[in-house]
Amino acid sequence: MEKTIKVIMVEPMKEPYPTEVENTLEGLQKAVGGYIETVCLEDCAVLVCNEEGKLLGLPGNRSLGNDIIAGTFFVAGSNDDGDFVSLTEDKIRQYSDRFQKPEAFTQEQVEDASAIFSLNFCE
Repeated sequence: MEKTIKVIMVEPMKEPYPTEVENTLEGLQKAVGGYIETVCLEDCAVLVCNEEGKLLGLPGNRSLGNDIIAGTFFVAGSNDDGDFVSLTEDKIRQYSDRFQKPEAFTQEQVEDASAIFSLNFCE
């Protein structure tokens, strides 16, 4: 298992940027500011966000399907065993482009968005 992984970090109202995060539960939690929740993306890359982002009133960040991700999140790679791994350079470009444009939401829009646990694009 990689000790650190290369990810795309996406903060509210900022452009995404590549960075490295410690590949431990504590490191992942620190990166999103709390308990983690994962969402499998189209190509089985994984979006990692704060599980309690909406409950804590974190600002809306980016839309994903019918949902709005609240707070900082990152996109990491995932291997066949379900472990987090570094993104390839192609995936870094792909997800930097996908989340390039910051989005603005009202707190009401964030609270009313569909629950994130209903998203799973890998199936």
